[in-house]
Amino acid sequence: MLGMEWSIQEIARKAGTTSRALRHYGELGLLPPSRIGGNGYRYYDQDALVRLQRILLLRELGLGLPAIAQVLDGQRDTATALRTHLRLLEQERERIGRQIASVRTTLDRTEKGEELMAEEVFDGFDHTRYEEEVTERWGRAAYEKGDRWWRSLSEREKRDFQDRQVAIARDFGQALRDGLAPDGEEAQAIARRHCEWLSGTVTPTRSYVIGLGEMYVADPRFTATYDRHGEGTAAFVRDALKVYAERHLGEDR
Repeated sequence: MLGMEWSIQEIARKAGTTSRALRHYGELGLLPPSRIGGNGYRYYDQDALVRLQRILLLRELGLGLPAIAQVLDGQRDTATALRTHLRLLEQERERIGRQIASVRTTLDRTEKGEELMAEEVFDGFDHTRYEEEVTERWGRAAYEKGDRWWRSLSEREKRDFQDRQVAIARDFGQALRDGLAPDGEEAQAIARRHCEWLSGTVTPTRSYVIGLGEMYVADPRFTATYDRHGEGTAAFVRDALKVYAERHLGEDR
């Protein structure tokens, strides 16, 4: 395999994409060809194949091309980056598998007229899968506080909380499409709503909100959540939250 290379047409066919898309990635600096032949054709080596795999994986996670460029620039170690992708995909596979099993169980019990068990119905929708990550980022007390708060909510309250987040993300996306500035009045009003939404689980201090905004861009899962409302929305949210935090929030005590 050493020294092998493939033409742009071969890569496009094997990857299930188009030569036009590969040329576009090259123009953006995401996937430059390994070399260009005397005939003007583009050729790609094994390193380019791995880089394209990373691009396609990030696209599958919902990231836009600007966000993908940031991720690739921030992860120079290919093996480490691939391990991160693999872990995210395995987590997503496990979550989806649990949801499929949950729906099958619900369908089976419903058809048989049997009583439903809440633990089975909502398996795969459990927020506690983020326990280790939240604890590592903000401490055990932060996770336990949020966990107690979440479990205290009714199903209606949980849906309302999630709907608020969706509406905030959608409005951020619309503000970006409208060409508004993240430090402008409209975007700052959305940032205020975002912090009010956060206050249900944490005290949104300056450093917390700024750090959270950075995570929205750095973590592909969060980026995908916001960028589904338009490429660059996560970065717009980060910038708007930073301005709001610096203007209105106090330092940690």
